This record gives sequence, C-alpha cells and structure tokens, in this order.
Amino acid sequence: MILLVGLLFGTVLVVGIGERIRLPYPVLMLLFSAGFAFLPFSPEIRIDPELILPLFLPPLLFAAAQRSSWSVFRLRWRSLVLLAVLLIVATIAVVAGLAWWIVPAVGLPSAIALGAIVAPPDPVAVEAVAGKVNMPRRLVSTLQTEGLFNDAMAIVVFQAAVAAAVSGGDVGWEIVPAFLLGAAGAGLLGLGMAWLVGTLNRFVPNLVARSATTLVAPYAVYLLAEELHCSGVVAVVVTALELGRRARPQDSEERLTRTSFWEVVELLTTGVAFGLVGIEMRYVIEDEGADLLGFVPGIAVICAAVLLVRFSWMMGILKLGGTERRNKVPGSLKEVLVLTWCGMRGLATLALALALPATTASGEPLESRNFVIAAACAVLLVTLVGPGLTLPWLMRRLRLPDDRAELERQEHALARRAQRVALEAMESSGIAQKLPPERRAVLAKRMSSLHALLEGDAEDDPEKMRRLRQTLEVMDQVQREALDAARHEVLEARKSPGTDPEAADVVLRRLDLRTVTLER
Repeated sequence: MILLVGLLFGTVLVVGIGERIRLPYPVLMLLFSAGFAFLPFSPEIRIDPELILPLFLPPLLFAAAQRSSWSVFRLRWRSLVLLAVLLIVATIAVVAGLAWWIVPAVGLPSAIALGAIVAPPDPVAVEAVAGKVNMPRRLVSTLQTEGLFNDAMAIVVFQAAVAAAVSGGDVGWEIVPAFLLGAAGAGLLGLGMAWLVGTLNRFVPNLVARSATTLVAPYAVYLLAEELHCSGVVAVVVTALELGRRARPQDSEERLTRTSFWEVVELLTTGVAFGLVGIEMRYVIEDEGADLLGFVPGIAVICAAVLLVRFSWMMGILKLGGTERRNKVPGSLKEVLVLTWCGMRGLATLALALALPATTASGEPLESRNFVIAAACAVLLVTLVGPGLTLPWLMRRLRLPDDRAELERQEHALARRAQRVALEAMESSGIAQKLPPERRAVLAKRMSSLHALLEGDAEDDPEKMRRLRQTLEVMDQVQREALDAARHEVLEARKSPGTDPEAADVVLRRLDLRTVTLER
C-alpha cells in the first residue's frame, strides 16, 4: 500500500518534471522507479505477473479508445490489418526464427512465445510521447489505430505457444480460427456491455456514479472475455467505441464530468503501471544476473531485429502507397522514421514475459525461460527509453509538415454547422414564439455568434458567460434546445468517415461547456 501511494505521488511529481523539461512522463517514471528500486533501503515488493494485465490494461485501453470512433476504424481498416495484425505476425515470425537459430537451447514454442512478447507496441506509451511533440495528426491517428488492437493478436499467439511449451506439443494453424473466434466473441461482449452501461445510466441520476460505471465496465468486460476465452483487449475497445456511438446530445454534464474523471484515472494508472515496470527491472536483473552476459549477443540480435522489421515494414507500405488511399501514411521517408521510432514496447511486453511459467507439465524447468525474459526486457528498454527520450529531438530535426491547419479547418466547419442547426432549431421552437420580439432578437444574435464561441475566440469571456447565466429561464430553455440540436449534429458528424474525432470532440466540449453555463 505504501508503494502504491508513493507511485501515485511520484506520478504527479514526474508529470510536472516532464512538462518542464519536455519529456514524456511514462519514460521518466520508469527510469526514476528503476533507479529507486536499486537503492539499498528500497523495499522488496513483487507483483503477481498474472495481475499486471488485468489491473492496468483495461482502463488504459478504454481511455485511449474513447478518443477514437467507429468511423476512424472504417476509414483506416487498412492500417488495422497491415499494422495491428500482419506486422505483429511478421515480427513474431522473424524474432522466433532468429531466437531458434541463434540460441540452440530455445525450442520453437519458446521462440514463438518470445516473438509474441516483443511484437506489440504499447498504445499508452505511444500516446503519451506522441502527444507532447506536435506530431502530425494523421500519424498519431495511425498509431492509435495500430495500438488499440495489436495486443489481441500477440496475446493469442503467446497463449498458444506457452501451452505448447508446457505440454511439449507444437504450435499449429489453430491459432488463426482461435483468434477470429475470440475477436468475434469479444466484439459481441463489448456491444452487450455498452448496452448494459447505457441502460444502467438511464436509471442512475448521480453524475459521479454514472462516470464510475465507465471505470467498472472495462474491468468487467475484460475479465468476462478472458473467462470465456475471448479477447479481453477487443472487448474493452469495442465497449468504449460503442459507448461513444451511443452518446446523447443532452448528456453535457455527464460528458464533462466523465472527461475530467478519466483524465485523472489515465494519468495515475499510466504512472503506476510504468513505475511498476521500472521496479520489476530490478528483480529481472537480480534473477537473471548470472546469465545476462552470456545472453548479450542473442539479445542484441533480437533488439535489432525488432527495429529492422518495423522499419522494413513501414518502407514496404511507403512503396505500396501508404496505408490509406486518401491519406497516405507513411507518405515519406521522414514519416517512416517517426513511425518506426514510435514502436515502443511497454506494459504488455513486461506482463507477458513475467507470466511465462517456470516449469513444464512434467515438472522440468521451462527451456530458456531466463533468456526469453531477459530478451523481452531488453527490447522494452531499447524501444521505449531511447525513442521516448529522443523523439522530441527527432521531430525537431525532421520538421514534418504541420497538419494542424486541417484540424482547425474541421473545427471551424463543425462550429459553423452547429451554429446553422442551432439557429434553425431556435426559429422552429414553439417556446421561442412566446418571447417578446426584442428577446428573440437577443437570442438570435447570441446564436449567430455561436461559431465564434465554439472556435475559442475572445468573445467567449467570463463576463459574457456571467451575463448569460442571468437571462430569463425561458430564454435558457430555448438556448438549451438549440444547443441540443447543435450537439446532435456534431455527434452525427463524428460518426461519419472523414471527420477527425478530435476535431469533433473539441467542438462538442465547447458546446457542452456552453450548455453548462446555462444551468442555474
């Protein structure tokens, strides 16, 4: 308990340090906690490896998926197939082949398990790093799409490889139907959980309780999916995407409360998770210390292979014209370098490595377990610490074209669209007709400047908000109806292909804030 409290306070401190020196706080948290773990007075606390993924993966995946939408996946399905499935398979194949060839003591099942452990980049690390370096939005969106589902494929292969290593059997093609069936079942569970959460929220009036439901849901659907031998990763992501699709225009306060709630949850969970990764490094080094020097050549080859496979794959996609027809990613060698550098391993890699059983079914030690764990931790450090600390420098040197203008263009277009629908709703409102003409004129003027408020112009000042809160109740009600119509339009736009969810969320948040100011 003391360790947990220390990690929570440490996260807050490290976030502040990271903001000042412009470095990602998850990487700093890992380094600081690893350094602390080696101090003589540091307590020896070990975490059950089987608890790492169930504790940290559901809320972090849910938080990341909330920032996306079904339309993004429909638009970027090629990215999903090429990066979250085929690249994972290619990485597993290359790493397994090299490990089997270079280290004679490693059997094929253990080699495949190693490939599955080091294959999936960590979506949490990537988002935490990419969000601080003004990376082009199209690259961030591609990395988000890759990161949300790549763990699913890797975990299925890992489980099959471990079962074969323990039983002495082989890894066969049954992995493919197992993955497809597990993903399909998880998708159904995610849809069902989203429906259940929506139904519960209609009966629970308390805003905080409704926000708390969204914290329980990812844990519940993840554990249920794993119990039914489905993909917990897919189930959590589908739950978050479906809840976003079911969002209602009138839930302004709930959205604002939930957004703030999840910002805190995500920050603290990320900090604690990477803090534990750093602490576990001490025990890995202590446990494998006698053999580490002998592992160095093989580990170096594995680390180089992980980086080269990702670079080669991105180069191949570039030569073929990018992942998407309308929006080429990567579109240049510079973008290939960035996407390669952002292949950071993290929580899933460490958790899977530590979850390797120590013995086989016959009671004999699992072959080359020490090498697999040491190689996995080395890949984690090489792909996370180095790129995490140098990505800001790399982005400054590459000077990629800034696509924020496109994001601002979408924000402006959505703001104008919301204003048009708000004016139409106000003009057709029966309640508005009960107001004196001069009051209707005031409302019309305010709705006519709605786009400026949504675009964040200086018009949206505290004094204006204060005066708005003092208007008559009937005027407030008319404005609520108009703003409800505007929110409905933005939510519909968010579901359509071609609309960046981030642009829609910016406009929607400003609409929600505008509505909250009407409450007395």
